[in-house]
Amino acid sequence: MEQEKVKRLKGTVFVVGLGLIGGSMALAIKKEHPEAVIVGFDVNEDEAKLAKTLAVIDEIAPSLEAGMEQADLVILATPVMQTEKILEDILSFRLKPSAIVTDVGSTKQRIVKHAKQLVEKGIVFIGGHPMAGSHKSGVTAARAHLFENAFYILTPTEDVPLDAVERLKGWLKGTKANFVILSPKEHDRITGVISHFPHIIAASLVHQAQRHESEDELVSRLAAGGFRDITRIASSNPEMWRDIFIHNKDELLALFDRWLSEMNMLRSLVEEEKSEEIYRYFLEAKQFRDGLPVRTKGAIPSFYDLYVDVPDYPGVISEITGYLAKERISITNIRIIETREEIYGVLRLSFQSEEDRERAKQCISKYTNYETYEG
Repeated sequence: MEQEKVKRLKGTVFVVGLGLIGGSMALAIKKEHPEAVIVGFDVNEDEAKLAKTLAVIDEIAPSLEAGMEQADLVILATPVMQTEKILEDILSFRLKPSAIVTDVGSTKQRIVKHAKQLVEKGIVFIGGHPMAGSHKSGVTAARAHLFENAFYILTPTEDVPLDAVERLKGWLKGTKANFVILSPKEHDRITGVISHFPHIIAASLVHQAQRHESEDELVSRLAAGGFRDITRIASSNPEMWRDIFIHNKDELLALFDRWLSEMNMLRSLVEEEKSEEIYRYFLEAKQFRDGLPVRTKGAIPSFYDLYVDVPDYPGVISEITGYLAKERISITNIRIIETREEIYGVLRLSFQSEEDRERAKQCISKYTNYETYEG
């Protein structure tokens, strides 16, 4: 018990940006280090007040400067463009000599480059990116377990002492994330492939469907099934993704070239009806995709969906949600995919985690004979 107490840190943590990520960071740190004081700041004063009301933070800083100067750890949980500006503002603030500044942005090279001025002033900056999120936003969606089992990328430069990296990991221990050290360039290249470029593809597919809808109004109606699922990430915050694409421009331009080459190659296979090569292309994609880790959180928020075949009668949705409420299982989203009179419809339930989905599956089996399957 005494050993556990030694691991707990005291001090002040200043969280700038009290949305989903910033709020979840604050909750995770407070859970692990209950004696720490969590101070928050948000340009939206109502969001900051709500964070205080919900006990996500202990205090609201009157200004960025006031919050920075008392902090042992500063977490910049803001959009990447705003983070750049704050890094410039910090140059005129008087931080504690032992303070650590970190961020949570999805791009790292430009952020770390901007932070170089801090390093020259003797301020420790360690770039960070917790690779987890949610389909909800705002401080009300914040959860202490949001980053559990997720990869948390840290991008310290050669100027950062090893003990500072370990101190940051100690502060962030409550996230229960898996820490990985990468260079800023490695980070941006990898996230470009597995996160940033997929968002471009999803958005382009939606635009293509939108253009075809002008020719046939059935497009949007029929797209409500699998098409809607594979393009869900196109519903992400456009302002945030605009900034990310500008920040990671070089990596994305290289990916554009490779993608266009890939599509031209595939187009040739289709045009020439090369059946065996087309089959092999899809087989290799299937094998690689099926071999991806199932339980590890990644750069794009996972969808924990459960599909339930339900009879079409009044009150069936209330029945299912009632059972789940009885077992205290939270639903993040609910949608009827298809209902027809006198046949079974499909109810899609979305959950925060794989554990919640599994509990829901067991719950529905316990109270009903409805068939369930995962999506």
